Amino acid sequence: MKSYVILISGRGSNMCSLLDANLPGRCAAVIGNRPDAAGLDFARERGVPTVVVDHTAYPSRDAFDAALAAEIESHAPDLVLLAGFMRVLGDPFVERFAGRMLNIHPSLLPAFPGLNTHAAALESGVRIHGCTVHFVTPSLDAGPIVIQAAVAVQAGDDPARLAARVLEQEHAIYPRAARWFLDGRLRLEAGRVRLDGEFAVPAALCVPCLSP
Repeated sequence: MKSYVILISGRGSNMCSLLDANLPGRCAAVIGNRPDAAGLDFARERGVPTVVVDHTAYPSRDAFDAALAAEIESHAPDLVLLAGFMRVLGDPFVERFAGRMLNIHPSLLPAFPGLNTHAAALESGVRIHGCTVHFVTPSLDAGPIVIQAAVAVQAGDDPARLAARVLEQEHAIYPRAARWFLDGRLRLEAGRVRLDGEFAVPAALCVPCLSP
C-alpha cells in the first residue's frame, strides 16, 4: 500500500478533507511546523501519527528544511501533501521531493501567487476566481498544474465570503488529485502533467451570466 504525509501549519481544513476522503493509501504522519497547530489534534483523534518540527527551534531555513526532510523520509512516503503549510521551502528540499509533492493554492494560478489572493482577486476585478492543485517546484506557486476549480465572483463579495466558496472547492479537488497520484494515474513527464483517462470538458463557464 502506498503512503503519504501531510504538512500543516494551522487548522488543517484541507488536511481534514484528505483524511476524510478514504484515499487509496495510508497516512503515515501529519507533520506540523507549529506545536499549536490545531490540525494536529484532529489528526490524533483520527489515529494518525503526528510530529512537530518547530521551525523556531532551528537557526536557519536550511537547518529547518534538513530536519523536516529527514522526518519526512523516515516515513518513506510516496507522496507529500502541503495543506496550509506556511513556510517557504528551499530549492534543495523541493528538489529532493520533486515529482511527489503537491500543494493547494487559493487562486487560479498563475494568477495571484503568494498571499492575500482573495483580496487581490477582488481588487483586480476578475469575474472568476478559484483554486489550484499543483506540483511543487522551486519557483513559488509556479509548478505544473494538476487540477483547478473555479467559482464566480459575486456582487457584494468581500475576501471572507469569496474565500469560503473557494475553500469548498479546495476540499473537493485536493483529495481528487491525491487519489489520482496514489492510484498511479498522475505523473510528470518533461515538466508537464499527465493524467490517465483525462477527457475534454464539454462546456465553458461564462461570468456574468444574463438571460437572453
